[in-house]
Amino acid sequence: MSAVTRVPQQERSRATQARLLEATVDCLVEHGWSGTTTTVVAARAGVSRGAQLHHYPTKAALVMAAVEHLAERRAEEIRAEAVALPSGPDRLDRVIDMLATAFTGSLFVAGLELWLAARTDPELRDALVPLEARVGREMHRLTVELLGADERNPGVRESVQATLDLLRGLGVANLLSDDSARRAPLLAVWKRQLAAIVNP
Repeated sequence: MSAVTRVPQQERSRATQARLLEATVDCLVEHGWSGTTTTVVAARAGVSRGAQLHHYPTKAALVMAAVEHLAERRAEEIRAEAVALPSGPDRLDRVIDMLATAFTGSLFVAGLELWLAARTDPELRDALVPLEARVGREMHRLTVELLGADERNPGVRESVQATLDLLRGLGVANLLSDDSARRAPLLAVWKRQLAAIVNP
Protein backbone atom coordinates (compact mmCIF):
# COMPACT_ATOMS: atom_id res chain seq x y z
CA MET A 1 0.00 0.00 0.00
CA SER A 2 1.43 3.40 -0.94
CA ALA A 3 2.04 6.33 1.39
CA VAL A 4 -0.63 8.27 -0.53
CA THR A 5 -3.20 5.62 0.46
CA ARG A 6 -1.96 5.30 4.04
CA VAL A 7 -2.12 8.98 4.99
CA PRO A 8 -5.88 9.35 4.57
CA GLN A 9 -6.37 6.12 6.57
CA GLN A 10 -4.16 7.49 9.36
CA GLU A 11 -6.10 10.74 9.32
CA ARG A 12 -9.40 8.85 9.51
CA SER A 13 -8.03 6.78 12.37
CA ARG A 14 -6.96 9.90 14.29
CA ALA A 15 -10.33 11.52 13.63
CA THR A 16 -12.13 8.42 14.91
CA GLN A 17 -9.99 8.39 18.05
CA ALA A 18 -10.63 12.09 18.65
CA ARG A 19 -14.42 11.60 18.32
CA LEU A 20 -14.28 8.67 20.75
CA LEU A 21 -12.25 10.63 23.29
CA GLU A 22 -14.52 13.68 23.14
CA ALA A 23 -17.63 11.48 23.39
CA THR A 24 -16.17 9.68 26.42
CA VAL A 25 -15.68 12.88 28.37
CA ASP A 26 -19.15 14.11 27.40
CA CYS A 27 -20.63 10.83 28.63
CA LEU A 28 -18.70 10.96 31.92
CA VAL A 29 -20.00 14.47 32.54
CA GLU A 30 -23.60 13.65 31.59
CA HIS A 31 -23.98 10.05 32.79
CA GLY A 32 -21.18 9.45 35.30
CA TRP A 33 -18.87 6.44 35.39
CA SER A 34 -21.60 3.81 35.64
CA GLY A 35 -23.59 5.28 32.74
CA THR A 36 -20.55 5.61 30.49
CA THR A 37 -20.46 2.38 28.54
CA THR A 38 -18.40 1.68 25.44
CA THR A 39 -21.62 1.14 23.51
CA VAL A 40 -22.99 4.55 24.52
CA VAL A 41 -19.68 6.23 23.72
CA ALA A 42 -19.45 4.60 20.27
CA ALA A 43 -23.00 5.67 19.44
CA ARG A 44 -22.38 9.23 20.63
CA ALA A 45 -19.15 9.42 18.62
CA GLY A 46 -20.92 8.10 15.54
CA VAL A 47 -18.52 5.18 15.09
CA SER A 48 -19.13 1.45 14.92
CA ARG A 49 -18.64 -0.72 17.97
CA GLY A 50 -15.93 -2.57 16.03
CA ALA A 51 -14.04 0.67 15.39
CA GLN A 52 -14.28 1.58 19.05
CA LEU A 53 -12.95 -1.84 20.11
CA HIS A 54 -10.13 -1.60 17.56
CA HIS A 55 -8.87 1.65 19.10
CA TYR A 56 -9.79 1.06 22.75
CA PRO A 57 -10.54 -2.57 23.65
CA THR A 58 -11.73 -1.84 27.23
CA LYS A 59 -13.72 0.86 28.97
CA ALA A 60 -10.75 1.64 31.22
CA ALA A 61 -8.43 2.09 28.21
CA LEU A 62 -10.95 4.38 26.53
CA VAL A 63 -11.52 6.50 29.61
CA MET A 64 -7.82 6.83 30.47
CA ALA A 65 -7.04 7.89 26.90
CA ALA A 66 -9.86 10.44 27.00
CA VAL A 67 -8.69 12.01 30.25
CA GLU A 68 -5.08 12.14 29.09
CA HIS A 69 -6.06 13.64 25.74
CA LEU A 70 -8.20 16.35 27.30
CA ALA A 71 -5.66 17.15 30.01
CA GLU A 72 -3.12 17.77 27.25
CA ARG A 73 -5.63 19.79 25.26
CA ARG A 74 -6.56 21.91 28.29
CA ALA A 75 -2.88 22.60 29.00
CA GLU A 76 -2.49 23.74 25.38
CA GLU A 77 -5.58 25.96 25.72
CA ILE A 78 -4.19 27.50 28.91
CA ARG A 79 -0.88 28.20 27.18
CA ALA A 80 -2.73 29.79 24.26
CA GLU A 81 -4.82 31.93 26.64
CA ALA A 82 -1.65 32.90 28.51
CA VAL A 83 -0.36 34.74 25.44
CA ALA A 84 -2.99 37.42 26.08
CA LEU A 85 -2.20 37.76 29.79
CA PRO A 86 -0.83 41.11 30.98
CA SER A 87 2.77 41.18 32.17
CA GLY A 88 2.21 43.64 35.01
CA PRO A 89 0.66 43.41 38.47
CA ASP A 90 -2.66 42.07 37.14
CA ARG A 91 -1.04 38.94 35.72
CA LEU A 92 -1.30 36.85 38.89
CA ASP A 93 -5.01 37.63 39.26
CA ARG A 94 -5.68 36.66 35.66
CA VAL A 95 -3.64 33.44 35.93
CA ILE A 96 -5.59 32.32 39.00
CA ASP A 97 -8.92 33.18 37.34
CA MET A 98 -7.91 31.20 34.26
CA LEU A 99 -6.90 28.18 36.35
CA ALA A 100 -10.10 28.43 38.41
CA THR A 101 -12.04 28.08 35.16
CA ALA A 102 -10.10 24.90 34.38
CA PHE A 103 -11.16 23.46 37.75
CA THR A 104 -14.85 23.99 37.02
CA GLY A 105 -14.88 22.71 33.44
CA SER A 106 -15.92 19.42 31.91
CA LEU A 107 -12.48 17.83 32.19
CA PHE A 108 -12.49 18.39 35.93
CA VAL A 109 -15.99 16.93 36.29
CA ALA A 110 -14.98 13.89 34.23
CA GLY A 111 -11.87 13.49 36.36
CA LEU A 112 -13.90 13.52 39.56
CA GLU A 113 -16.13 10.78 38.18
CA LEU A 114 -13.04 8.68 37.63
CA TRP A 115 -11.51 9.40 41.03
CA LEU A 116 -14.70 8.29 42.77
CA ALA A 117 -15.01 5.16 40.66
CA ALA A 118 -11.31 4.33 41.18
CA ARG A 119 -11.81 4.27 44.94
CA THR A 120 -13.53 0.88 44.63
CA ASP A 121 -12.23 -0.32 41.24
CA PRO A 122 -8.64 -1.61 41.57
CA GLU A 123 -8.05 -1.87 37.80
CA LEU A 124 -9.17 1.70 37.24
CA ARG A 125 -7.18 2.93 40.24
CA ASP A 126 -3.99 1.26 39.01
CA ALA A 127 -4.40 3.01 35.65
CA LEU A 128 -5.50 6.36 37.08
CA VAL A 129 -2.90 6.94 39.80
CA PRO A 130 0.14 7.30 37.50
CA LEU A 131 -1.86 9.33 34.97
CA GLU A 132 -3.09 11.74 37.65
CA ALA A 133 0.44 12.07 39.03
CA ARG A 134 1.72 13.03 35.58
CA VAL A 135 -1.16 15.47 34.96
CA GLY A 136 -0.61 16.98 38.41
CA ARG A 137 3.10 17.53 37.77
CA GLU A 138 2.35 19.15 34.41
CA MET A 139 -0.29 21.45 35.92
CA HIS A 140 2.14 22.45 38.68
CA ARG A 141 4.90 23.14 36.13
CA LEU A 142 2.51 25.14 33.97
CA THR A 143 1.33 27.23 36.94
CA VAL A 144 4.91 28.04 37.94
CA GLU A 145 5.62 29.07 34.35
CA LEU A 146 2.49 31.24 34.06
CA LEU A 147 3.19 32.99 37.37
CA GLY A 148 6.86 33.50 36.54
CA ALA A 149 7.54 32.02 39.98
CA ASP A 150 10.98 30.98 41.21
CA GLU A 151 10.65 27.75 43.18
CA ARG A 152 14.12 28.23 44.65
CA ASN A 153 12.62 30.89 46.92
CA PRO A 154 11.25 29.66 50.25
CA GLY A 155 7.58 28.76 50.26
CA VAL A 156 7.01 29.26 46.53
CA ARG A 157 6.69 25.59 45.58
CA GLU A 158 4.32 24.90 48.46
CA SER A 159 2.25 28.01 47.68
CA VAL A 160 1.83 27.00 44.04
CA GLN A 161 0.70 23.54 45.12
CA ALA A 162 -1.63 25.05 47.74
CA THR A 163 -3.12 27.18 44.96
CA LEU A 164 -3.88 24.12 42.86
CA ASP A 165 -5.29 22.26 45.87
CA LEU A 166 -7.48 25.25 46.75
CA LEU A 167 -8.78 25.50 43.18
CA ARG A 168 -9.50 21.76 43.13
CA GLY A 169 -11.48 22.05 46.38
CA LEU A 170 -13.42 25.04 45.10
CA GLY A 171 -14.14 23.09 41.94
CA VAL A 172 -15.66 20.29 44.02
CA ALA A 173 -17.77 22.82 45.93
CA ASN A 174 -19.09 24.08 42.59
CA LEU A 175 -20.34 20.67 41.42
CA LEU A 176 -23.85 20.71 42.83
CA SER A 177 -24.59 24.41 42.51
CA ASP A 178 -22.97 27.61 41.26
CA ASP A 179 -20.50 28.53 43.99
CA SER A 180 -19.01 31.57 42.25
CA ALA A 181 -20.34 34.12 44.78
CA ARG A 182 -18.53 32.39 47.65
CA ARG A 183 -15.49 31.54 45.52
CA ALA A 184 -14.71 35.11 44.38
CA PRO A 185 -13.86 36.63 47.80
CA LEU A 186 -11.88 33.54 48.82
CA LEU A 187 -9.79 33.77 45.68
CA ALA A 188 -9.30 37.51 46.19
CA VAL A 189 -7.75 36.87 49.62
CA TRP A 190 -5.63 34.01 48.32
CA LYS A 191 -4.35 36.07 45.38
CA ARG A 192 -3.01 38.71 47.79
CA GLN A 193 -1.31 36.07 49.93
CA LEU A 194 0.15 34.31 46.89
CA ALA A 195 1.43 37.58 45.42
CA ALA A 196 3.28 38.33 48.66
CA ILE A 197 5.09 35.00 48.38
CA VAL A 198 5.63 34.72 44.64
CA ASN A 199 6.35 38.41 43.98
CA PRO A 200 7.77 39.70 47.27
